[in-house]
Amino acid sequence: MNSSVSTTAIPGLGADVPALDARQAAPRMFDGSQLLTSGLKWLLLALLLVGMGCPLLFILGQAVLTPDGAWAGSAPFVRLFSNINFLPMLGRSLWVSFVTAAVTVPLAYAFAYALQRTCVPLKGMWRGIGLLPLLAPSLLPGIALIYLFGNQGLFKELMNGGIYGFWGILLGEVFYTFPHALMILLSALSQADGRLYDAASAMGASRWRTFASVTLPATRYGIFGAFCLVFTLTITDFGVPKIAGGAYSVLAVEAYKAVVGQQQFGRGALIGLLLLVPAVLTFAVDAWLQRRQRAQMSSRSEAYVPRPDWKRDGFNLLAVALISAAILIMIAVAMGASLVKLWPYNLALTLQHYDFDNMDGGGWLAYWNSLKLACGTSVAGTIVIFTGAWLMEKTRGPARLGAVLSPLLRFLCFLPMAVPGLVLGLGSLLFFNHPANPFNFLYGTMALLVVCSVVHFYTTAHLTAVTALKQLDPEFEAASLSLKVPVLKTFLRVTVPLCLPSLLEIFRYLFVSSMTTVSAVIFLYRPDTVLASVAVLNMDDAGDVGPAAAMSTLILLTSAAASLLMHFAGSGLVARTQAWRRGRGH
Repeated sequence: MNSSVSTTAIPGLGADVPALDARQAAPRMFDGSQLLTSGLKWLLLALLLVGMGCPLLFILGQAVLTPDGAWAGSAPFVRLFSNINFLPMLGRSLWVSFVTAAVTVPLAYAFAYALQRTCVPLKGMWRGIGLLPLLAPSLLPGIALIYLFGNQGLFKELMNGGIYGFWGILLGEVFYTFPHALMILLSALSQADGRLYDAASAMGASRWRTFASVTLPATRYGIFGAFCLVFTLTITDFGVPKIAGGAYSVLAVEAYKAVVGQQQFGRGALIGLLLLVPAVLTFAVDAWLQRRQRAQMSSRSEAYVPRPDWKRDGFNLLAVALISAAILIMIAVAMGASLVKLWPYNLALTLQHYDFDNMDGGGWLAYWNSLKLACGTSVAGTIVIFTGAWLMEKTRGPARLGAVLSPLLRFLCFLPMAVPGLVLGLGSLLFFNHPANPFNFLYGTMALLVVCSVVHFYTTAHLTAVTALKQLDPEFEAASLSLKVPVLKTFLRVTVPLCLPSLLEIFRYLFVSSMTTVSAVIFLYRPDTVLASVAVLNMDDAGDVGPAAAMSTLILLTSAAASLLMHFAGSGLVARTQAWRRGRGH
């Protein structure tokens, strides 16, 4: 009797075995492997609870409980809102965040449209420039704006000294949030059904009518998602308002002052809870939109390929060039000011601003600490996050246990997306600095900074890992189980090599984010663990704007160099580890 049995090749194990459904092979997993994976899941749960859950519970307790532990009810909120200055400050925060989103999203949409839907030249270069602000701390645009429009700025007459306040925050936040909106809109505009555009052209629709009736409706979810993200990033950021805000007080800066300057932890916790509201609402709206959004490309779709049009391409090239020029000017001014003696009066080149050991802020120790934090976060975070995603997507445990553990893990993995860094940092301060906490010994250490950074950036990296793991055929695990190959061996020799590009992307993301973060670590350092991004803030407070620009420049250059190094080194590594794909003709 003839029968046809499909086989599955397992790269790294060197075997062709009958293809099995993962659900059929799951019962064959060794009890020891189930015990190991279940133990790792509990360990991941403990890490997320300690790093995220407990700090949030402590910030909630600080806000609604009295010092002796009794229920305070609504009294703290009544006192906060009855303060004569609070409601105007809340209004200013909402207004500047709304205007920032209203300005940033159209600019990012125009930029993304030019890259995805036109034939402008040098798209790779423009894309790289558009994403450059991701490599800089949020304090850099504030410093650059002071050098451009401040009291001693090159163009101070244009603003008449008015850069300190609403306009300073607006311009700085547009620079800071632009690449975040750009990434969402690039994705939204990346795919389109070419048949719709052919139909519009056949019906004689104008270019504008086609855009309004086809392109814009297809990307409305991306536009709204970008708007919500920019709004949330702005209202929870205190880097730009701290430097360029002047007397225009906003919630994030007020929370920082309440904790650092006034030691009013209860007030800071209350404001932190308020900052959670827009983030949670954004997360909920985004989840709702994801459920409503339909695929733009079906099996019958034809990919849209833009045709050259010199008028359209010329206009979009001009728009991209102007936006890129604005980004480069901000970066160039900060870098240039760090290399001259006294901006703008004495432009002689000097490296005196890089003599950090003779400045307030932490010295060169702060820079080396940031490198340690970035390396520790990227290494530990990549291992923990990718392993955690694999445990959740590719392994099974006892059904009764999984019914409780899996939903809880998924919730905690997505929770960091809805928690601003300032709120996480404040909650970690309250939790880890509590004398009765057995983890109190971690407070102020580099280990705690690494844990807080990993948790803060967990969701984005987790989604990257899950996306890569979902692309793997379940037959890999099924075939390995049928051969009685230990689950960890399959993970190390099959799953990791196949997902290496995503692992490198997670590593790069964690490194750059840890180098530039301020809000999540501002409450957690000691003099011996001060960080470069915090040193920028301290030097600016001390009036050393030149050294602050120098440290910001150093952070930017380090992030860029690390990204390029990981790109080139990773390309060779990926080519070697995935040579089997080419060998089998894929």
